[in-house]
Amino acid sequence: MESEAKNLVIVVGPTAVGKSDIAIRLAEHLKGEIINCDSIQVYRGFDIGTDKIPPENRACIPHYLLDIVDPMFQFTAADFVKHALKAIEEIRKRGKLPIITGGTGLYLKALLDGLFPEEKKGLLIRKKLEQEAQDKGVDYLRERLLEVDPDYGQKIGKKDKIRIIRALEVFLTTKRPLSQHFMNTRSFVGDFNIIKIGLKLERSFLYKKIDDRVDRMFERGIVKEVERLLKQEVDETSPPFRALGYKQVLKHLKGEMTLEEVIEVTKKETRHYAKRQMTWFRKMEGIRWFSPDDFSSLVRFIYDHLS
Repeated sequence: MESEAKNLVIVVGPTAVGKSDIAIRLAEHLKGEIINCDSIQVYRGFDIGTDKIPPENRACIPHYLLDIVDPMFQFTAADFVKHALKAIEEIRKRGKLPIITGGTGLYLKALLDGLFPEEKKGLLIRKKLEQEAQDKGVDYLRERLLEVDPDYGQKIGKKDKIRIIRALEVFLTTKRPLSQHFMNTRSFVGDFNIIKIGLKLERSFLYKKIDDRVDRMFERGIVKEVERLLKQEVDETSPPFRALGYKQVLKHLKGEMTLEEVIEVTKKETRHYAKRQMTWFRKMEGIRWFSPDDFSSLVRFIYDHLS
């Protein structure tokens, strides 16, 4: 039976801060089920590098949007919204509390703030931009984006080719920046009581956890995981191979970097990524921040704000 109260809990924070563990503990306390909001954990086979919680460790809590697409498929923010809304409906029908957790801010923004319709003519422009990226490089396209949409250009990664191309495509097809489109969209969950929880640690503690996670990734066998994926004919140009850890391991397997260099570069770039995530989430309204070590205060806050 569907719960009458339309509550939705969202747990955000930088990579390695402990979102998955906290989400499971919350689900146990609040009779909840978990929806993944990590853009790489949606892909099948990419487990070690994403620190994906294995099925046996999910404490009998149903998880959604894990391992749902093949690696060659480009999973988008629109895809996330579609799957997340379906999962929310299924969870509520069982009288459970939906809990979204993950670090992909763009996906959350799409769910909370809305999307706008695709332009059919965008496909031809997208192909042209992809060719320009190949011929002139991503930096060239990013400079173009910063000229026409500096707000959005500053929010995304400097090498995020997919989102840079998408933003330029939107501008060229609609003559308006992507950031302006976002201002005129409507939330998909506007009628929900949304409780946003942010997890944060002091920078030195977070960076130590990041370094430990990267060391653990390589100890668990991320290199063998990449070799297995390549043997299964997963193309190295597939979207999840652009993720941190995986793209560095590919360079190692090509002989471009030593294993020690790969580990150090992965740590460094993951720390930079965590910093960008915190910048993104600090701009999101309504987040109440907690240390992952202060679980009791976190749970009490959620209980006090459930409708």
